[in-house]
Amino acid sequence: MNTYGKNFTITLFGESHGPFTGVVIDGVKPGIALSEEDFRADLVRRKNGDIPSLAQGITARKEEDTPIFISGLLDGTTTGAPLAILFENKTQNSKDYGKFRNQPRPSHADFAASVKFKGFNDPRGGGMFSGRMTLPLVAAGVVAKKMLSDAGLNITFKAEVSSIGGVACLDKWLEIIQKAKEEKDSVGGEITCRIEGVPAGIGEPFFNSLESQIAHLAFSVPGVKGIFFGDLASSLKGSEFNDAIINRSGSTATNHSGGINGGISNGNPIVFTLEIRPAASIGKPQRTFNFQTEKVEELCIGGRHDACIALRCPVIAEAIAAIALADNCC
Repeated sequence: MNTYGKNFTITLFGESHGPFTGVVIDGVKPGIALSEEDFRADLVRRKNGDIPSLAQGITARKEEDTPIFISGLLDGTTTGAPLAILFENKTQNSKDYGKFRNQPRPSHADFAASVKFKGFNDPRGGGMFSGRMTLPLVAAGVVAKKMLSDAGLNITFKAEVSSIGGVACLDKWLEIIQKAKEEKDSVGGEITCRIEGVPAGIGEPFFNSLESQIAHLAFSVPGVKGIFFGDLASSLKGSEFNDAIINRSGSTATNHSGGINGGISNGNPIVFTLEIRPAASIGKPQRTFNFQTEKVEELCIGGRHDACIALRCPVIAEAIAAIALADNCC
């Protein structure tokens, strides 16, 4: 299904090369001021990334990404009805995608989607599996942030690229991306998100733990292959990983657990890191099975592709965190 949430519910729809993508958000409180301008900063971050010097690692596809409000907004304020937001797809280039029905791209969703949907799925630009679908997801995150603020919570979100190609040094990233582009290849990366101001007591034990809710949303983002909270714990001893409580408010001397214990926020900053895979669509020739000829043959993928999809993911990490918190707090 394409719906998430119980109290703050989002439903994504559309495909990468269809006329629109969009989101319907239910549970939005009435009377919240909302305008196109509220979305601008986060939508630009999703389009261009946060690091201008690395812009060459981002696809050449440029869309206006202007939100069109078709329900739930009147005279600049939410009405309490489901909030429906559309985004036009204006610069589709679908000619490169028809062959993927016969020769699915390695590590892309082409084959699995064809089996799941009996060959009726839209393969153009990856269809519903495209990174384009993070646009309405980020829009939902904008609304979630507004909901949290309207509820009187002073929560801040700050996500950043923390490594590219396994390297944590910013000075090396441009070289890594340039080399990948020259080789018609791609590289992965990590995104670390820090959330301040989340009160203690948010989340549930077991299946609705705050970690599992954020992770649920994280794995709905194309390209995410892993998530961990706080610091990687497997190589540490208990005496090294444990966070000592230093006052009555629950503040800790360290934050190795990333602000969550037992699935419930403990009042310290929530910190999580996303592992982003290299983009599956690359220009470098690959050998993969052709279902029409029944042979393994060379596949060359044309079109416009990111050399590093992680560059556009910080704002997406913030959006999923805001959505999870809005579902718990609003």
